[in-house]
Amino acid sequence: MSTERRQELGQFLRDRRSHLVRAELGLPPIGRNRTLGLRREEIAAFAAVSVTWYTWLEQGRDINASRQVLESIARVLTLTSAEASYLLAMGGYTPSPVTEVSSIEQAPEHLQRLLNAFDFPAFAVAPDWGIAGWNRAYTGLYNRISAVDPGDRNLLWLIFTDPYLRKMLPDWEETSRHFVAEFRAEAGARLGSAAHTTLLRRLGESSQQFAKLWADRGVERFASRQRVFLHPLAGELVFEQHRLVPSDAPELHLVMYVPVAGTQTADRLRTLLAEHTA
Repeated sequence: MSTERRQELGQFLRDRRSHLVRAELGLPPIGRNRTLGLRREEIAAFAAVSVTWYTWLEQGRDINASRQVLESIARVLTLTSAEASYLLAMGGYTPSPVTEVSSIEQAPEHLQRLLNAFDFPAFAVAPDWGIAGWNRAYTGLYNRISAVDPGDRNLLWLIFTDPYLRKMLPDWEETSRHFVAEFRAEAGARLGSAAHTTLLRRLGESSQQFAKLWADRGVERFASRQRVFLHPLAGELVFEQHRLVPSDAPELHLVMYVPVAGTQTADRLRTLLAEHTA
C-alpha cells in the first residue's frame, strides 16, 4: 500500500470516527457537552481489534489490514456502502485489479463514433476525469470545450475554475459537492497516481471551495439525476444524467445528458444546434 493511501485511510477513519453520534451507539456523552465522536479505544473494542493496532491504522503506519477487519471497522463507523467500498479500496481491496491508466487524452475511434451518434450532449471521461471526447450536442451546450487547453480539459477542474460554466449551473453548490464526493469514490486506490496528485494539488491551490469540500471527505457513488443548465442562448435546459461503462474500455465512462420529457429542452437544443451550424 502506498504512503498516500495509508495516510488517506487513516485520515478517513479519524474523520468518520469524529462524526459518530455517541447516543446512537448506546454510549454516554464525554464530559458535559461532547455528544459526537468516539475514542479510538471504543472503536477498537467494537471492532474487536487491539487499541494499538487501530491507532497505527489511523496514523497511516505501514501495517496490513485484512478485508474482514476493515469490514468490521466499516460496520462500527456505520459507513454507507460507497464509503465502505472506499475504505476497502484504500486498504487495497478492490473488486478488480486497479490498472495503471489514470489519464486518457483521446477516446478510441469507435467510442467517438458512438458519441457522435447521440443527438443529445454526451462526452467521455477518463479515470482522472479528463474529458477525452465529446459530441456536437455537447459543444452546443458548452461551447468553450474545444478552446480549453488540453491540460485543463478536466470535468472537476472546469467545474471549480470556469466562471462561465459555474454561471450556467443554478445548483452549482450541490453539483460541485456531488462531483467531489463521486470523484473521491471513483479515484479510490488511484489517488496516489501522478495524474490524480497533480490535479488535486492544482485544484486545492486554485479553489477554496474545492479545498473545503475535499477536506470534508464526502464519498458517494454516481447516481443518475436531473441536471439543469441556464444556457446564455437557449435558456433553461433540463436533462437527466446517465453514465455507461464500455465493456471493452472500462477505464472510460460515457456521460449522457438526456432531455427530460415534458420540458422544452429537446426543442431548444435542436434550435441551438441548428443555429450553431448555420
